Amino acid sequence: YLDNQTIAMFEQMNVMNRHELEARNEIKWETYWKKIQIESRVLGDLCMNHILPVATKYQSELADNVNKIKMALNDLNTVNTLTDYNIELIIKISKHIRFITENVANMVETRKNANLITNVRSKAIAYHDLVTPFLQSIRQHIDELELIIEDELWPLPKYRELLFIR
Repeated sequence: YLDNQTIAMFEQMNVMNRHELEARNEIKWETYWKKIQIESRVLGDLCMNHILPVATKYQSELADNVNKIKMALNDLNTVNTLTDYNIELIIKISKHIRFITENVANMVETRKNANLITNVRSKAIAYHDLVTPFLQSIRQHIDELELIIEDELWPLPKYRELLFIR
């Protein structure tokens, strides 16, 4: 939009002048960073208020199961054999919870810093370069939790369910 040849062409054709092109360009940059801001806020909300509580609840159910098996059986080898899988899941869930919690907090801080930038183009670039990577990395861990947690507990439609909705 702001290349001199582009401006000259728009002005020659009486479509837009330099100021109108600059305004249009600024609106596009602002629209971009605001969309990323909204997406990151929604992701943070989903994580903290829907996904992590369910993950913690499922983790507690697994821990209760392990404890009940330990109380019911005296043979340590049998207990370990029966509880190994649940213990592995508890550890995996803990790692995902920790990653999501830390990265949501880091994403919020990064967003706050990006919001201090007054130049609209620079703010959009900051959102692209600094905030957007959090969206993908957090999402990967949510996807992993989606595969682990029971369908009845998971608060959102799962990918495989979305494929078969009519």
